[in-house]
Amino acid sequence: MSNYSKISVSDGARTELHDSLSLTGAEVSINLLPAGAGVPFVHAHKLNEEIYGILEGAGKAVIDGEEVALKAGDWLRIAPTAKRQFFAAADSAIRYVCIQVRQNSLEGYTMTDAII
Repeated sequence: MSNYSKISVSDGARTELHDSLSLTGAEVSINLLPAGAGVPFVHAHKLNEEIYGILEGAGKAVIDGEEVALKAGDWLRIAPTAKRQFFAAADSAIRYVCIQVRQNSLEGYTMTDAII
């Protein structure tokens, strides 16, 4: 058994990496909304915060009723209980990565978790 997993992601509307990479501490998805489209539901979480990275295009998020403009290069962290919904701009698709992890679970990072 290998100590890593690798896949290639297609240009589909949504690719969830949890099962395909056997993730054990996070959920990661790659999402594509066509110009003018939006996620068809508002959602929040019980325990997990979400980190969004905008890879291409532009759009907006509506978070607890507040509109937040988004463009390629932006990163956004949303607390679990915040109600959120995402939309592509009328004239631009938006591609983004969503990383979902349990809030307050990070016990170490890069320099404090590395074994050299």
